Amino acid sequence: MSATNTPTPEDAQVVLKLYDLRRETVMRQSRDTMINWMPTSYDDVIAISDFGSENNAAFRQVSSYFEMAYGFARKGAVHAELLAEGCAEGLLLFAKIHPHLARFREEVAPTAFANVQWIVENTEFGKVRFEMFQKRIAGMLAANA
Repeated sequence: MSATNTPTPEDAQVVLKLYDLRRETVMRQSRDTMINWMPTSYDDVIAISDFGSENNAAFRQVSSYFEMAYGFARKGAVHAELLAEGCAEGLLLFAKIHPHLARFREEVAPTAFANVQWIVENTEFGKVRFEMFQKRIAGMLAANA
């Protein structure tokens, strides 16, 4: 990442590579699973995080993929704002987990979703997109109630 905080061609290449990796067959299936997963309670979060759960592999693959990608930005290896714009799908998963995050960290994984949280707190695009996803999920949950 450049010292001027302007994205470089190298930053763009990293974001493009991350985008390309999302198209791998198993990753695409895992992403579809997580897009369709709609937790309505903490119990739903615990259920998917259980290693014996049918969708646990998808949860681990998608959450760890985006945590890795956002970690690149948090550590300065790629331009954070550019990454937030190009890899916003991880923000959707975070919006689904967020209502249960404090308890999940307390009971299961203290560092869970730390990098995506950093993106939300430190990039304008991440913040705006996260809030948009929160509203969308709230509307979907209300419609299904």
